[in-house]
Amino acid sequence: MHKSLLSASLFALALAAPIAHAHQAGDILVRAGAITVNPKADTSSVKVDRGALAGHDLGGKATMDSDTQLGLNFAYMLTDHWGLELLAATPFEHDVKIKGTALAPANGKLGSLKHLPPTLSVVYYPLDTKSAFQPYVGAGINYTWIYDEHVGSDAQAAGFDNFRASNSWGWAAQLGADYMITDRIMLNAQVRYIDIETTAYVNNDGVSPGTRAKVDVDVDPFVYMVGLGYKF
Repeated sequence: MHKSLLSASLFALALAAPIAHAHQAGDILVRAGAITVNPKADTSSVKVDRGALAGHDLGGKATMDSDTQLGLNFAYMLTDHWGLELLAATPFEHDVKIKGTALAPANGKLGSLKHLPPTLSVVYYPLDTKSAFQPYVGAGINYTWIYDEHVGSDAQAAGFDNFRASNSWGWAAQLGADYMITDRIMLNAQVRYIDIETTAYVNNDGVSPGTRAKVDVDVDPFVYMVGLGYKF
């Protein structure tokens, strides 16, 4: 008798419990979490493009370190399976080093720069909306705004100044997954590849008056994010 009552009670609770439906047409998703940009930084050699030494190939390469910031996602579901998503974040800051050339600063560090990489993507969720686990794929376009470039103190003492890097347009692809904890709250994890290409310039009158060097950098980072989301 007691077992029958217990079974009936559990069955009633199961019926009463809300089903953690995933995303449906018209939903707005907001996610926040830790996001890391890990540049691949495949670069050309360092070349002099201005001054008495213009045309000289100095060899070497540039490198950039990783950075972690607060990442934000805003998505709107166009249908139960297709959505538009915007990636945003607080500004990333990267140290830039030059290695393997006589023009490099003594410790290799040229300076640092900041950037914002807003990315607009179309995303596709293949599973049924009743599934609490929702993997997805996406592809879109990225604009990387690079700013606040500055030369480090050691590099400045070695004659470097006027460090600049160009902004970038490129494509982006991603894999991700949401897990619905409730009808509104979700866990999220995602990884992206972003095509970012920039040309960096720096002056060094200490080598020769009017000398400017440049290096083409394929930043092409993998971007990782984990966090929580809320569905409106």
